[in-house]
Amino acid sequence: MKGYNYLLLLTLCLGFFSCKTEKKPETKKIKGLTSYVNTFTGTDGPGNTYPGAVLPFGMVQLSPDNGLPGWDRIAGYFWPDSTIAGFSHTHLSGTGAGDMYDLLVMPLNSKFTESLTPEGSYRPYSKFSHDKEKASPGYYSVDLLSSGIKAELTTTARVGFHQYTFPEDKKSQIILDLGYSLNWDAPVATQITIEDNQTISGYRKSKGWARDQRIYFVMKFSKPFDKAELFENSEEKDAKTVNGKFTRIVANYKTQEQEKIQVKVALSSVSIAGARKNLERELPHWNFEQTIQEAENVWETYLSKIKIEGTKSQKELFYTNLYHVFLTPSLHSDVDGLYKGADGEVHKAEGYNKYDTFSLWDTFRAAHPLYTILAPKETEDMVKSFLSHYDETGLLPVWSLAGNETNMMIGYHAVPVIVDAYFKGIPLDAKKALEACVASATEKGRQIDLYMELGYVPTSEEGESWSVSKTLEYAYNDWCIAQLAEALGEDDIKQTFSKRANNWKNLYDSKSTFFRPKSKEGKFSDPFSAKAYTREFCESNAWQYFWFVPQDIDGLIDTLGEEQFTVKLDSMFTYYPTAEDKLPIFSTGMIGQYAHGNEPSHHVSYLYNNIGQPWKTQEMVRRIINTQYSTKPDGYCGNEDCGQMSAWLVFSSIGMYPINPANGIYSLTSPFVKEATIQLENGKQFVITTENQSKENCYIQAILLNGTPYNQSTISHKQILDGGEIHFILDNKPNKNLFQKR
Repeated sequence: MKGYNYLLLLTLCLGFFSCKTEKKPETKKIKGLTSYVNTFTGTDGPGNTYPGAVLPFGMVQLSPDNGLPGWDRIAGYFWPDSTIAGFSHTHLSGTGAGDMYDLLVMPLNSKFTESLTPEGSYRPYSKFSHDKEKASPGYYSVDLLSSGIKAELTTTARVGFHQYTFPEDKKSQIILDLGYSLNWDAPVATQITIEDNQTISGYRKSKGWARDQRIYFVMKFSKPFDKAELFENSEEKDAKTVNGKFTRIVANYKTQEQEKIQVKVALSSVSIAGARKNLERELPHWNFEQTIQEAENVWETYLSKIKIEGTKSQKELFYTNLYHVFLTPSLHSDVDGLYKGADGEVHKAEGYNKYDTFSLWDTFRAAHPLYTILAPKETEDMVKSFLSHYDETGLLPVWSLAGNETNMMIGYHAVPVIVDAYFKGIPLDAKKALEACVASATEKGRQIDLYMELGYVPTSEEGESWSVSKTLEYAYNDWCIAQLAEALGEDDIKQTFSKRANNWKNLYDSKSTFFRPKSKEGKFSDPFSAKAYTREFCESNAWQYFWFVPQDIDGLIDTLGEEQFTVKLDSMFTYYPTAEDKLPIFSTGMIGQYAHGNEPSHHVSYLYNNIGQPWKTQEMVRRIINTQYSTKPDGYCGNEDCGQMSAWLVFSSIGMYPINPANGIYSLTSPFVKEATIQLENGKQFVITTENQSKENCYIQAILLNGTPYNQSTISHKQILDGGEIHFILDNKPNKNLFQKR
C-alpha cells in the first residue's frame, strides 16, 4: 500500500505540473518589419519593379522572368503575365531601361512542351498562378504549373541560391541559358565549362544600354547530374567547354517525388576565380533555410533604421517603400575588392565596397539625402565609387551601370550627392572631389561647352536637345560646386561657379513667365506652349520645370513676384490637361500639371512653405500619399526609379523633404504616420511624434522640438543627428500663422 500510495502521489504531482505546463501562455513571436513588405508592389502599371530575392544594395537580383519583351517587362516580370521562362540573376528596379537579365536558370521535366521562341533557340516556359506564388525580402517561391516543380530563391550579396522541388520524373532537367536576352540586352560572347558533374563555370558578355557588360560565374549543384548536354548556337557539342553568342547547358536528372535539388550561382564582373571566391566566402554550405533566415535578418536590420507606429496599412506602405529605397545602388566589387571599371580594366576597391547602378538624375533628389541619414557608411562608399569612376574616365558618373557609363539623362548630378555628403560630415577626399566636380562641369560634351559660352544651352532643331532642362540642372549643379569651393577656400572656383549658378535667369521669359527655349542668337522660340511636351524639356514640360531652381527659391519668387508665384503654384495643381492633350508615357500621377510619376515635380508641393502657406504643403503632400501610392501591384504611379519614388514617400511619411538636396535642410510637413524613430549610426535617436493623428487631421497646429515651441518650416540635418524629438500637434483645420514668414 505504501508503494501504491507513493505511486499515486507521484502521478498526481506529475499531472499537476503537467497541467500547469499546459496552461503556461505561449510566447508570442514579435512580428518582423519584413512582414509588412510587399515585394510585388510596382510589378504592374508603370512601376517596373521585380519581386525576386535581393539583399540591400546586393550584386545579385535573382528574380523570375516572364520571358516576353516590352516596356511593361523592363524589369523582367509583369504582374498580368502568366508565364515564367526562368530565373535570371540581374535586374534593374523601376527604370525605363531594358537591360541586364543575366544567367537564366530554369528547371524542367518531361511535361514541358511549349517554347516562347518560335525560331532559333528553344526557350521553354511554364504557366504559373499568383495563388501559388510567395515573396518576402530575400525570398521568392512559385509553383511551376506546367511541370509540378516548386521553385524557391534566396540570395547572399553576391550569390544566388535556388531550390527546386521536383516530382518523380526520369527526365528532370536544370537549364542554364546564356543566350537568353530581353529588350535592349544582347549577348556578345558566352562560355560554359563543365568542371565536374556538380560544377560549371563561364561567363556572359553582353551589350545593350550598358555597352560592355561582363558577368563571370561559378555554378554548383547539390546533386551530381547524370549527364549534361552542351549547346553552342543551338547545336549540341561533344565537349567540356562551349563558346559562342548563344550557349546553354542542360543538366539531366532522374528525380524522386518531392526531391530537392539546389543550385548556387556566384557572380563576378572580373573573373571566374573572383566568382569562386565570392561563393566560398558567402555561401560555403547548402543550408537553404539558413540562407533565407540570414537574408531576412539583414533586411530586418535595414528596415529597423526607421521604426514607425501607425495602422497596419501605413506600415505596409511605409516598409514596402523603404525596402525599395535599399535595392540600389548595386554592389559591384568582389569579396577581394576587384571589379571591372568603366575604362574596361580591372581595378581594386581598397577599403570600401564599389557600387554601381547610379540613376543620378532621379536619386540625387531624395534617395541620396535619405542614405546620408540611414546609410552613411554606404554613402561614403558610394562617393568613393564616384571618385574611382573619375579616376577611370576623367569624369564623374552620369548614369553608370555594370561598370559602364551610359550617359543617360542630363546634368552632372554626382555633384550634389558629393557636396551633400561633404557638408553632412561623411568622410571623403574633398580636394579630389572638387577637382572631379569641376572636370565634369567643364567637359566639352553634352552641350556643356555651349552652356559655358552662352550662359545657357541653346535650342536645337535636331533630336532631343533638352536645352531648358539642361540649363536649369547645370546651374543647380554649379551652385553646389561653388559651395564646396568656398568651404575649401578655392575663391576663383567659387566665383566662377557662383556666377554660373545664376544661369537659370538667362532663360526666364517675363512675357510668358516661364523658362523658355532660346536660340544661339538669343531669341526665344516661337510658338511656345507651356503645357506642351517638346524636345527642349527632359521628360517634362515648361510647367514642370519652372520650379527647378532649388538653389535660389527666394530668387525665383522675387523674379516672378510673390503674388504671381503663389497664383502659378496654385495653378500647377489645378490646371489639368484636356482630353485633346497628348501626354507622353512618363506623364503619370497627374494633379493638374504636377506629375508625381516623374522626378522634376517631386519637390513642388513643399514650395508653399517658402511663401508662408504651409497648410497647402500639408494638404497636397497628404493628397499625393493617399492618391499616388499603394501596396497593390500597380502601387506606383510612375517608374519607381531606383529608390527615388520610394524615398519621396519615406521622407514625406515622417514629415520632411529636401527641396534643395545638397544644403542639409529639410522642409517640414505633417507626418503621415503616428510616430517614427530614426536609429542614427552615431547611437542617437531622432523621434517624430504626433498628437491627434488621423486621416482628416493633416494640418499642423504647433510643433515642439525637444519640448520647446518651434516655429520654423525647416529642420537641419545637424538637428536630426543631434537626436531628440520633434512633436507635431495636428487638427483638421489649417493654422495660417504657424511659421515665420520668409
